[in-house]
Amino acid sequence: MTTLSEAIRTTTPAKPTKPARATKPAQAAEPTQTADATQAAVPARTADPATSRLRRHADGMAVASFILGLLGTLVLNLLLGPCALVLGTLALTRGTTRRGRALLGIALGATDLLILALLVTTDGTVSWHIGG
Repeated sequence: MTTLSEAIRTTTPAKPTKPARATKPAQAAEPTQTADATQAAVPARTADPATSRLRRHADGMAVASFILGLLGTLVLNLLLGPCALVLGTLALTRGTTRRGRALLGIALGATDLLILALLVTTDGTVSWHIGG
């Protein structure tokens, strides 16, 4: 039985070695030997299903963080800003492949809270409107 910390750890697959290329036509190998050497050089992917599931969830969290941060700049920044911060941080700690979106979600969540602080200090309100 694996623990959560073991499931979260990412493992890097070994880099495949490139087969030697022939420099002269006389040294060229037969096509069947080249195909076998190429297939042997590529390691089989034995990804743990739990790790791939956690990574997919982390990718979803990164996208949700970005969307909530973006929406939070327009409405409900008191609620959506912290949600974007938390989801973006969780996505990064779980090893998302969408690192840029998670970072944008964190930045937009922080911007949401800064807009909220600016509105509270200038207008004394927690919402903003366009016009007079």
